[in-house]
Amino acid sequence: MAIPYQHRPVMAGEVVEYLNPAPGKVFVDATLGGGGHAEKLKSKNSKIRIYGFDQDAEAIAAAKARLAEYQNIAYIHDNFANIKEHVKEKVNGILFDLGVSSFQIDEASRGFSLQKDGPLDMRMDRGQKLTAADIVNNYTADELTRIFTEYGEERFAKRISNAICEMRNAKMIETTFQLKEIIEKAIPTWKKRESVTRIFQALRIAVNHELDSLQRAIGDAIELLKPGGRLVVISYHSLEDRIVKQRFRDGAKNGRLKLLTKKPRLAAEAELAENPRARGAKLRAAEKI
Repeated sequence: MAIPYQHRPVMAGEVVEYLNPAPGKVFVDATLGGGGHAEKLKSKNSKIRIYGFDQDAEAIAAAKARLAEYQNIAYIHDNFANIKEHVKEKVNGILFDLGVSSFQIDEASRGFSLQKDGPLDMRMDRGQKLTAADIVNNYTADELTRIFTEYGEERFAKRISNAICEMRNAKMIETTFQLKEIIEKAIPTWKKRESVTRIFQALRIAVNHELDSLQRAIGDAIELLKPGGRLVVISYHSLEDRIVKQRFRDGAKNGRLKLLTKKPRLAAEAELAENPRARGAKLRAAEKI
């Protein structure tokens, strides 16, 4: 049975602070999710317009229900890498809240969870063809090693890749717990949980082309901002944050951006007590010059 789509926005107060919603302003929520950040912006000032993007159709449906009382929200079922195909005007602010939503993690059928067994899926957009099972069962050991090294920064990448290839020769690897067991058996005991987390992260990034999409979207977002418009990005692992940090630095060097956060802001202790998944979140903000 599917669980209700639940979404608790991370660092919502900081997002509202930086984007400063005022009457007539136009914003892009590039990762709409369950609509938590959009709701905070609208509740602060209902007389703004929002373009809300998400590649997960279930997220779009949940956001529509959550935001039903508000007007002037355009719901766009697409990857934020295609932002310029849908937004044809300059905007005042753009938000990216990267990573996987609580709903996607908690819903076993999505294949993101480490705690619940489910199919090896990991697609943000269930309409796309490539799944984690396709990668695990069909990519060569060298290809798997590259993915686990580049996207998971996993020191035992080669050992895990070889173990996967050996296992799949006897039986298809179809579920998250099957893969988890293979990883745990392939590496030292003290690395088990960390390595499983890294491998799952790497597969999710590969399935959804997350880093390539982010590179493209950050550049397009800067183009779409009006002078004085602001870009806010919340990331959850070093690979994402590295891209954001570099794009912001490049923008500052060429005179296109003013950095509003020299160092990333972290979630406050009070928020972490209520929402442990905010731990590790890093918020960076910049303003278009």
